[in-house]
Amino acid sequence: MQHRIAEIKGFIAHGDFSLAVRRMLDLCLDAGDESILRSAISWSRNYREAEKLNNADLIVPQFKKDATDLIAKLENSIERTPVQPFELVNVNQISKTYSKSNFSLAPISLEIKTSDVVGVVGENGNGKTTLLRCLSGQLSLDNGTITYSQLPDPDHYSIKHHVAFIPQRIPKWYGMLKDNLHFSAAMAGVTGRQNDLMVDFMLERLNLSHYAHLTWNRISSGYRTRFEIARVLLQKPSLLILDEPLANLDINAQQTMLTDLRYLAKSQYHPMGIILSSQQLHEVEKVADSVLLIKQGKCLFRTGELDEKEIGFALEIETPADRDSLVSVLGTNDLHVQFNGGFYTITSTTRPVHSMITTLLNNEIKVTYFRDITHSTKRYF
Repeated sequence: MQHRIAEIKGFIAHGDFSLAVRRMLDLCLDAGDESILRSAISWSRNYREAEKLNNADLIVPQFKKDATDLIAKLENSIERTPVQPFELVNVNQISKTYSKSNFSLAPISLEIKTSDVVGVVGENGNGKTTLLRCLSGQLSLDNGTITYSQLPDPDHYSIKHHVAFIPQRIPKWYGMLKDNLHFSAAMAGVTGRQNDLMVDFMLERLNLSHYAHLTWNRISSGYRTRFEIARVLLQKPSLLILDEPLANLDINAQQTMLTDLRYLAKSQYHPMGIILSSQQLHEVEKVADSVLLIKQGKCLFRTGELDEKEIGFALEIETPADRDSLVSVLGTNDLHVQFNGGFYTITSTTRPVHSMITTLLNNEIKVTYFRDITHSTKRYF
């Protein structure tokens, strides 16, 4: 707990108030003290209201004082014993073929534990959604097995309550959004004061309180995704599966969403596994514990499986220099330069990325952007 408190203090000291609020809410939930959590929700609401007015003078003094009070309560609370990760799902060589098309999902194996965040990346039509639907029990398998470790005799009903699947196109809700959240929590057995508390927490945690009394038609597609995530999380699934959750979000909201999902997966209150598909390679790779690249139904790459010496090094750069200039500076031995119309991808089995960058800069090659993609799925596109 002390490490997380120090982290929150650092966010506040550097003006990262929104992140401090989200992490404080997480910590107060994990502390398991209802009164502390209610104080944190109230603190978050006050901050959001002040933030809406865009008045720093109104935010900072009281915000910092209330944060100090919350931290003092947390330091005096009883710390929970951390939950050790355990296996949720074991996928063994599953495959799927569609009879009305030529597409097949080649055999894939993976293991997902609590607190794991697994990214599945690739272009549209290459099998990402098929894999996710198989994991959620929505598609039957042609071959292979899926073992749900907490379900000794799984059927469709038990899998549905163990695994939550959020599709890219979310079915429409009816009525006020907050009422739907209360109903979702009640369906999971959360009633009375606890129901109110958890709905209020989820609204604040995902910054949805200002939209709680609206209806489906009055919010954007991005907020519909966030409300659906809130609704599903109130049901406390063991495994959360999201198909293209970033598709309707702007670039800032994408990173916030991914960071929040990572924090929520590693919660002590309710740790869970998360698997999500996306075309946003860089963003997913920042937060995922492992990444799978699916291309034409086959898993071409899995984080950590290939040794650096085997695959070599890969650098992605943006530069006004032409290919001949790059080759002239870097040399031709053990070097491959590929241009996709926007970026150059330079690969070598012997020269590390930092060495290539240093050589380019020392020879006055202007580099406006660079990224080490040695261990990134981007090198396979």
